[in-house]
Amino acid sequence: MADMDHNVDLSIPMQPDMEIIATTVAESIGTFMGLDANKVDEVKIAVVEACINAFEHSKSEERRVDVSFSIDDAGLMISINDGGTGFDMDEAKAQIAEKRSEGVGNRGWGLTLIYELMDEVSIVSTPNGTLVQMLKRR
Repeated sequence: MADMDHNVDLSIPMQPDMEIIATTVAESIGTFMGLDANKVDEVKIAVVEACINAFEHSKSEERRVDVSFSIDDAGLMISINDGGTGFDMDEAKAQIAEKRSEGVGNRGWGLTLIYELMDEVSIVSTPNGTLVQMLKRR
């Protein structure tokens, strides 16, 4: 498999339900590479959460999200880049914690879900956008 290119790159508009395109691709790739159904479902949920976060919070002028999937010996790596204005992770976590302590509803669980569902997560946010990289091991 090392000599074959199994990378898939998408550019999806920030429109309602467009995250479903990314989850469909994630499911196809996960199944192709032999991930069990539970792992595929975990990947799909993480992709939905990352895309929705980008849609809602990026302030991207281009209003597109780039999603890349790559398979290697370790597993499936998914990169989501929003091209937005970036955010302060510590500030975001503090706001989420405050909302939870005030009992404010069911929102703000996206990052928590992503970290719990994926094996490795890296989030780098700059004024040129936020890049979320998520690895699901085989």
